[in-house]
Amino acid sequence: MRILFLTQVLPYPLDAGPKVRAYYVLRHLARAHEVTLVSFVRNTDTPEAIAHLRSFCKAVHTVPIARSKLKDGAYFLKSLTTGQPFIIERDWRANMAQQLKQLLGDGQPFDAIHADQLWMAPYALWAQQRAHGPKPTVTLDQHNAVYMIPLRIAESEQNPVKRRILHLEARKLIQYEIEVCRQFDHVAWVTQEDYDAVQKQAQQLPVPNNGIIPICGDPEAEAALPRKAGARRVTFLGGLHYPPNAQGICWFAEKVFPQVLAQAPDTILTVIGKQPPAALKSYPIPAANLEVTGYVADPKPYLAETAAFVVPLLAGGGMRVKIIDGWTWGLPVVSTRIGAEGIQWRANENILIADTAPDFAAATVRLLQDANWRQQVADAGRAWVIQNYNWRTTYRQWDQIYV
Repeated sequence: MRILFLTQVLPYPLDAGPKVRAYYVLRHLARAHEVTLVSFVRNTDTPEAIAHLRSFCKAVHTVPIARSKLKDGAYFLKSLTTGQPFIIERDWRANMAQQLKQLLGDGQPFDAIHADQLWMAPYALWAQQRAHGPKPTVTLDQHNAVYMIPLRIAESEQNPVKRRILHLEARKLIQYEIEVCRQFDHVAWVTQEDYDAVQKQAQQLPVPNNGIIPICGDPEAEAALPRKAGARRVTFLGGLHYPPNAQGICWFAEKVFPQVLAQAPDTILTVIGKQPPAALKSYPIPAANLEVTGYVADPKPYLAETAAFVVPLLAGGGMRVKIIDGWTWGLPVVSTRIGAEGIQWRANENILIADTAPDFAAATVRLLQDANWRQQVADAGRAWVIQNYNWRTTYRQWDQIYV
């Protein structure tokens, strides 16, 4: 088949969950099909990353996208008048539509169009209607029940104006998600929880579900990291421009980490990810116990000194790839239930689960103080990810859609 694959982020390097998902789906589809990738790119995306994707795609076309607070304000006002979700208004760009129009007019029709995430759904439907000859099938890869993200953030938002805006966006998104999913020939979901959440909102009218296909990594290709003896880091890794990540690490720094320091005063909280919130420096954590790195191309030196890999999320949707990564690296993971949502796990065997600040602190301290327990949890997580989240085996499910 000739597949047109649309992504909102360039799916390489593998430094964010959406990239990991799109990259390994691309890798799988390219084994048996001719895949043309069209992706938005930012000024941080490199020619080397694009060249790597071209090594297994038929072709790669990139479309620049830039954001600003001023432009976001204009898109927000437009969303108020159109009724469209803000995130959909924000990411509809004429240059992407022009690129697709050009590809559709090249005389080589596509058999299928793959929209990676809800952001790319309107482009896939737009392209399907403008395709020459037989209409290509359209497939949507639903990474999240997207409406759940602003809804959960609103639950802990103290500013009443922001809370109302978040609730409004959630209401727009759920209606949009339901309507858009029904226009696709195939919809794959990352988690059962996400599908159930959207279907519940749809009530009696069914929402398409062509399979639950979890996000996977490539654990067989990467050995567990050798970790240094006497590790004292408690590490968070994730893009902090993503509101649930920023909210979660701020909660940990303010509510959990002081309790950890009271029992393990030499511990270092290490926060890795671009655009860290300024609030992290405002909490009563001694400078010697806090390291905020920003984006790091290779975090492995920090991970080698990590005693607890924390996922303290209070909001979000879909799967947290950072847990898959943590298991792959052979790190002991502590997470909230929301952080581990959509992932199969065994509490106190391959992961520690804690939803309150005292429980999260206790689990973290135990890993810091008990090296044998730390290794046991890490080894169990590594074995679990190889068995359950390996793209080379799990992604054969995509063959039921692309036959």
